Amino acid sequence: MNEMMSLWNGLVAWLAGGLVEASWWQIVLYTLATTHITIAAVTIFLHRSQAHRALDLHAIPSHFFRLWLWLGTGMVTKEWVAIHRKHHAKCETQDDPHSPVAHGIKTVLLTGSELYRAEAKNQETLSKFGHGTPDDWMERNVYSRFTWQGVGIMLILNLMLFGAAGLTVWAVQMLWIPITAAGIINGLGHWWGYRNFEAPDASTNVSPWGIIIGGEELHNNHHTYPTSAKLSVKKYEFDIGWAYIRALEMMGLAKVRKTPPMLKLGNIKPVADSKTLEALIANRYEVMAKYARDLRVACATEVKRLKAEGAGANAKLANMRLARRWLHRDADKIPSHVKAAVESARDQSPALAKLVAMREELRSLWTRTNVSAEQLVADLQAWCKKAEESGIAALQEFALKLRAAHA
Repeated sequence: MNEMMSLWNGLVAWLAGGLVEASWWQIVLYTLATTHITIAAVTIFLHRSQAHRALDLHAIPSHFFRLWLWLGTGMVTKEWVAIHRKHHAKCETQDDPHSPVAHGIKTVLLTGSELYRAEAKNQETLSKFGHGTPDDWMERNVYSRFTWQGVGIMLILNLMLFGAAGLTVWAVQMLWIPITAAGIINGLGHWWGYRNFEAPDASTNVSPWGIIIGGEELHNNHHTYPTSAKLSVKKYEFDIGWAYIRALEMMGLAKVRKTPPMLKLGNIKPVADSKTLEALIANRYEVMAKYARDLRVACATEVKRLKAEGAGANAKLANMRLARRWLHRDADKIPSHVKAAVESARDQSPALAKLVAMREELRSLWTRTNVSAEQLVADLQAWCKKAEESGIAALQEFALKLRAAHA
């Protein structure tokens, strides 16, 4: 009887505290640490290395990440990579596996995991977009074959360590990726936030500090430069995933293949040449972002002018405030309900109308595919000359910067 009571008391003690008898804050710290490792594995291995080939990983971190993802998520590398590549290829169309633009923000936020699982069963997606992923013995016979057993082992480990509390730890671990990746990045990352660049989709940066989701918060940056291993581009942005990659690189465990291009400025050339054109095309997103900033400044100047005119300019002032918010965006990104007001504000200011028209002329230098390089150089020279003779300070300064650009 005493032995039975002793066993019972031991079982109760184990359920209460597990083998390590950790305090609540130690359990929370363990949970945060393990979920962060999972995030790092997703962003470094699955996303940047496998899906986009932005870096090459040494076998040691590569195998570690695969093992950890098997234990912490049960996700199959080929499935994740194929679905993500299809997202980029079919972005915000009905074929996009998880676009809030196509499927609705509520659907992606609440049922993002279901969308992922449904697409993972699509063999056409796996065949077309899943090439180049691991296909060794471990992948075929363990990771892809026994997907639920990995997370089962993680559950057992948590129960052994923390007793009954381990079940809660495991639940958080299992929900972490569906909430952060399927919900926040795939949902909010195409619906809410700020944009550095006019990427051809609705991608946004959810936060300038990419810590909780490993840098994936900088989603607009990623869609602008998808093959870059670094997701931060502004001085105030921080990508913790990039910090880990640099650490791995310094240890000889990773090799970065590509980072975002940086526009270099040198001496102002008498006229734009082929190198200027090359620099313009290579850095077109950054160039257009700088142009957008000048356009916002011009709108702000117009707002101040209309304020000085007094009450008689109230209607124009309201339109100009909308223009300050939207005119720098591409025409198809301006909401339909404000488009007429924005166009009215543009048309009432010759300077703004000129800036918008010149922006589209500049864009044509890299969107036209049936024009020779020589003709494009001549067109760039004509654009700079036209800008410098416009009498608009913003255009004149921008043309000078273009003539100082080099590849």
